[in-house]
Amino acid sequence: MEPRTAVACARARMPVLWLGLALIIAKLVAGDHLGAPWPEVLTALGGTVFVVGMALYLRIGTVRGEPVPLDAPVSGRWLALNSPAGKVPSHGVHAYGQTYALDVVHDPTDRPRPAFGWWPPARRAEHFPAFGRPVLAPADGTVVRVHDRERDHWSRNSWLALPYLLVEASLRELLGPGRILGNHLVIDIGDGRYVVMAHLRRRSVRVAAGDPVIAGQRLASCGNSGNSTEPHLHFQVMDHPRILFAAGLPFRFSRYRTDDGVRGGVPRGGQAFIAPSGVDSAAG
Repeated sequence: MEPRTAVACARARMPVLWLGLALIIAKLVAGDHLGAPWPEVLTALGGTVFVVGMALYLRIGTVRGEPVPLDAPVSGRWLALNSPAGKVPSHGVHAYGQTYALDVVHDPTDRPRPAFGWWPPARRAEHFPAFGRPVLAPADGTVVRVHDRERDHWSRNSWLALPYLLVEASLRELLGPGRILGNHLVIDIGDGRYVVMAHLRRRSVRVAAGDPVIAGQRLASCGNSGNSTEPHLHFQVMDHPRILFAAGLPFRFSRYRTDDGVRGGVPRGGQAFIAPSGVDSAAG
């Protein structure tokens, strides 16, 4: 899709979806009190607008272009999940600027992260090695948004917790993007590009809106806030400071190490990699 068209889709995504819902609700609340043909008009129009909004929300709006070069926002040994190196959109939807989003979990060799399974149904965030790990600025820029009030909840990484996770995710969607991202930072890195780092640890953010940052600077700690199954970092680049109206942009890390050697790009889903300060050593 051409960049201008994809960006237009991103801007229209949530307003169109909300308009469709508003028309459907209007039909349910007042439809019987309106004369013909308004009940039928509201039903047809509301359904059509809602379907268009859902199409924009889920699958329409991929911006193509040269990846934005960045430093990795973590150090040490991590595991890539939901990576745009394998599929786009990486998280299944274009909404909230997530087209090229990447999730990473800390996976040190000396402390394996708890595996997904049946028992226990939930664990404290402290049981995961990612919890409290430094989150670093991937480029020079200026902080434009800080949200740091959400609690770090227990994990949802078990089969028994999945039904709860689905219900919880739906409620978070209704409450707005802040409840989905949890504690997060938005950084203006110039040229109309913005970095989002989400699911941060409560009260761990060290900067405020308006502060300048430099690449490699510690900004916060990894947490388990928002719509998160376990402590991890959600990372994405977008073209607008507000995720409701943002289109996701491709990016690449300048340098990280895998079993195949030092390289640049984005790690594949399921691929372990060693980033920044850990590139030149095997330490986790």
